[in-house]
Amino acid sequence: MLGLLGFSAYAAHDVIVKFLGATYSPFQMLFFSVIFAFPLVSFMLVRDASVANLRPRHPWWTMLRVLTILISASSFFYAFSVLPLAQTYSILFSVPLMVTALAIPVLGEKVGLHRGAAILVGLIGVLIVVRPGTASLSLGHIAALTGSFCTALTSVIVRRIGRDERDVVLLLFPMLGMFVVMGSLMPFHYKPMPLVDLGAMALLSVLGFIAFNSLIAAYKSGEAVVVAPTQYSQIIWATVFGVLIFGEDPDTQTLLGAAVVIASGLYIVARESRKDTSENTPVLRTRSRGVTGVFSRIISGGNKDRDGAS
Repeated sequence: MLGLLGFSAYAAHDVIVKFLGATYSPFQMLFFSVIFAFPLVSFMLVRDASVANLRPRHPWWTMLRVLTILISASSFFYAFSVLPLAQTYSILFSVPLMVTALAIPVLGEKVGLHRGAAILVGLIGVLIVVRPGTASLSLGHIAALTGSFCTALTSVIVRRIGRDERDVVLLLFPMLGMFVVMGSLMPFHYKPMPLVDLGAMALLSVLGFIAFNSLIAAYKSGEAVVVAPTQYSQIIWATVFGVLIFGEDPDTQTLLGAAVVIASGLYIVARESRKDTSENTPVLRTRSRGVTGVFSRIISGGNKDRDGAS
C-alpha cells in the first residue's frame, strides 16, 4: 500500500509537470521545485542524529551521479511535457532492464541467459512503443530514452556507493547541483509566473516529498520484490489521467509495448528474488522507480545492511 501510495503521488506529480510544461521550460520547473523542496529536506536533516559530516566518501562517483540526475530530470520533464503520458511511462519502465545491463560493466555482475533474454524482450517492447520507421522519432522520444538511460546509470552508481555514502548525501548533493545549474539557466529560460502556477511548482515538491518518503517507508516495512512491481501501477494512472484530463487515447501499439516491457521487468524482479538462482540483484538492491526529479526516485538499497535505513 505504501508503494502504491508513493507511485500514485509520483503520477500526480507528473500530471502537473505536463500541465506546466506547456508554458515553462523543464529548467524553470526544476529550479523552482528544488527551491520549494529545500525547506522539506531541512526537516529531514533536523531528524538526522548522526555526527558525520556531509562530505561524500566517493566524490567522483557522486559528481557523476549528480550529472546523470540533472540529465534524467531535465529529459523526463521535457518528455512528460510533449509526449502522451502512457508513452512516456512505457519508455521509463525500461529502466530496470537497463540497470541489469549496466550492472555488467559498472558493477562486474553477471547476467545469465534468462535475464539477458528478458532484457532483449523488454527492449523489443520499447521499440514497439517508439515504432521507429513507422512514425517520426520525436525529440520527446529521444528525451525519454536519454532519461531512462541516465536514470539506470544513476541507479547503478547508487548500488556501487550506497553502502558507504549517507542517505542525506545521496539526497542533498543532486539538489544542490540542480539549484546551481538550473539557476544559472534562468536568465535564458525564465518566464514570469502567476500565483497559481507558482503554487503548482510548490505542489510538485510536496508530491515528490510524499512519494519519496512513502517509498522509503515501503522498503523498510516490506521486501523489495513486493514493493518494486508497484511502480507499474503508474501505467493505470497514465491511462486514466491521459483520457480524462488531456484527451489522450493510448493506441494498441503503446499498450502492447508497455505490456511487453512490464512483463520483462517483472520477470527480472522475480528472477532476482530467487536466492537459489542468482547472487546478483542490481534491480532489487537499487530499487529504481524510473524517473528522477527534485527528490531522487532511486532509493538506496546499500545502507540497509549498515544502519537499517533504506
